[in-house]
Amino acid sequence: MALQESDSELETGDAAPDFELPGVDGETYTLDSFDTDALLVVFTCNHCPYAQAKFDLLNDIADEDDVTVVGINANDAEEYPEDSVEKMQEFVETGRVDYDAYLRDESADVARAYGAVCTPDPFLFRREDGEYRLAYHARLDDAMGPDEEASEFYIRQAIDAVRADEPVDIDPGPSRGCGIKWP
Repeated sequence: MALQESDSELETGDAAPDFELPGVDGETYTLDSFDTDALLVVFTCNHCPYAQAKFDLLNDIADEDDVTVVGINANDAEEYPEDSVEKMQEFVETGRVDYDAYLRDESADVARAYGAVCTPDPFLFRREDGEYRLAYHARLDDAMGPDEEASEFYIRQAIDAVRADEPVDIDPGPSRGCGIKWP
């Protein structure tokens, strides 16, 4: 496990890079598949302890009506079998992962387009004139390690700002987690 901090080239206000990815439910998803004012795209995986530590938080956010959570797993499943589609399906079937969609980025091209480098790496978009624009890309909360309890949830503050149609004016620093295992 090597700790990495995200350093995406996407800036606030940039359009979300489009994608066409298979979900563990057998459906194919694009940005147009989601109709929400707040879209949280999180590059994540099954095996990373940093990602696992955020499953409950992301599941809770996905339960909210006006936020859509899309998990994207870009890890090399041959080297890390825990991140295979079959294991992703198991995580969904058991409820360990309960996002609105859990997608597989086999080539990691989508992760590269977003500039994601770690798991979890969250990108919160707001819908403006029918297009998703980056509102927030930073840490989910203040827990610095997978075994720490969070006391401040930056992603919730960012979502509240998007819901209120206000700028997101917090910058807790880059997201942290295991490096994406590039195929």
